Amino acid sequence: MIFLQLFWSFFQIGLFSIGGGYAALPLIQEQVVTQHGWMTMTEFSDIITISQMTPGPIAINAATFVGTRIAGPGGAAIATLGCVFPSCVIVLTLAFIYYKYRNITMVQGTLKGLQPAVVALIASAGLSILVMAFFPAGEVVWSAESVDFIAVGIFAVAFFVLRKWHLNPIWVMSGAGVMGVALYSLL
Repeated sequence: MIFLQLFWSFFQIGLFSIGGGYAALPLIQEQVVTQHGWMTMTEFSDIITISQMTPGPIAINAATFVGTRIAGPGGAAIATLGCVFPSCVIVLTLAFIYYKYRNITMVQGTLKGLQPAVVALIASAGLSILVMAFFPAGEVVWSAESVDFIAVGIFAVAFFVLRKWHLNPIWVMSGAGVMGVALYSLL
């Protein structure tokens, strides 16, 4: 039964995650944390962090890690298949349609209309993870003891370095990991 639930949950995520992996994060969170309770928000945040650091699309990596966590290697295969299957069918169908009707104004208008919705989905996922990183209790409370100032500092440094010098994100993530180990070990 868990395999069917994993497949169906990630099938829905794959079906409705327009805009790529980051746009899928709120959908994955809804299924994994809220609806099924397979993970806590902290565990989900850890899975997303690991999914970011490993090669491949974030939604597929998350499906694989969640499937492994819930039902072992079989769960990983089923969750990944559920996530990928609708996308394959949709992309093949849309490629055929786009190639045939790409010059029609309505098609161009539809694509332009989807762009703001995708940005909103990505921003929502980013804010959820940001709140989880900065406020370990999981909710925004503006007091000195509820804020993880080490996480805020690492975020600020990483953001500054990425924007100012446009370094490779892998190096920035590695540096942030080293800073995290050093700072959290010392304090």
